[in-house]
Amino acid sequence: MAVTVRKGMPSAELDRETFAQRFRARFHDPQFANRQDDIERLLDAAWEIYKQHRKAPRTQPAGQGYADPSYELSVEWLATRDAVHAAEARQTDANAPSRVLVINGSSRSDQTCPGEMSKTYRLARIAEDTIADHPGFEVDFLDLSHLTSERDRIIYPCKACVSTAMPLCHWPCSCYPNHSLGQVNDWMNELYPRWVAAHGVMILCPVNWYQVPSPLKLMIDRLVCADGGNPDPSSTHGKDPERAKAIELAGWDYPRHLAGRVFSVVVHGDSEGVDEVRRLLHDWLANMRLVPAGKLAQVGSYIGYEKPYATSHDDLDADDAVQEEVRNAARAIVAGVALMRRNMLERPDAGLIEPRQK
Repeated sequence: MAVTVRKGMPSAELDRETFAQRFRARFHDPQFANRQDDIERLLDAAWEIYKQHRKAPRTQPAGQGYADPSYELSVEWLATRDAVHAAEARQTDANAPSRVLVINGSSRSDQTCPGEMSKTYRLARIAEDTIADHPGFEVDFLDLSHLTSERDRIIYPCKACVSTAMPLCHWPCSCYPNHSLGQVNDWMNELYPRWVAAHGVMILCPVNWYQVPSPLKLMIDRLVCADGGNPDPSSTHGKDPERAKAIELAGWDYPRHLAGRVFSVVVHGDSEGVDEVRRLLHDWLANMRLVPAGKLAQVGSYIGYEKPYATSHDDLDADDAVQEEVRNAARAIVAGVALMRRNMLERPDAGLIEPRQK
């Protein structure tokens, strides 16, 4: 099949005036008033980096084990790759404690504009305490609300490389950082190893406008590389779409980098959408070949149904049932991880070959 790469979208290149306006916006505070000469010098350097498209200014040869050992790979990508490999070694170490990644998927925080903690955070802490009470288990608590409350904590959007060709999507993601565009401090470079190190993953989130909260959705999109992603960017010479298309058309095996981990999902709402979001998260994780921890590990509940937002924490205080549902979901994932680590938890369809790998 002939390989074609479709072009034709208008340029997103900035002129210097627009670039300068956006660059200076970071220094709007009067505290920077006596630093204008320094800012202008930095602006000149940043403009040159932008014009030269210096995405990855520090590289080194890929080395042995790669399709093209001489291809220059970003040292930042190599550092994330090394962290992923270390996490894999820990995850497969039979003597290491069982680790569950507990994720607070809410963006709400008492450290920023809402002025009050989220109910999801409280439920996630219940889950954490329940899991930590089991000997041989440890919890990695991931609070995605830090995207809204912590300076320079960022998850950048997925660029959808997969839709050009699966091998163009690298594992771990190589789209960021992009220094020419100022796209740095990408949190996913830390989150990929945390997912890999986990034996179980428990996601808790509210319903936000019939969907998962935006921080959680950003992470979900950026985990596309964990399901079929190419671990060798030298094979596509970075982001060469023609090479990637040719590799995919020659046959791609869609490696499942997170397969076999056990998962649990807890979704809560106040009026609409709980079952839809719960199914969305369940189907996404199952499609990546993670294994559900059972019926009681998949919770969808309403807290203070159709009651005022202002009293929702009081409603949670009074809702002993939903708190116990969260504990049961945590207990279920503990049981599932224990079985998985004894090779007693397998998907019934694990040995089947899919006719359409995607």
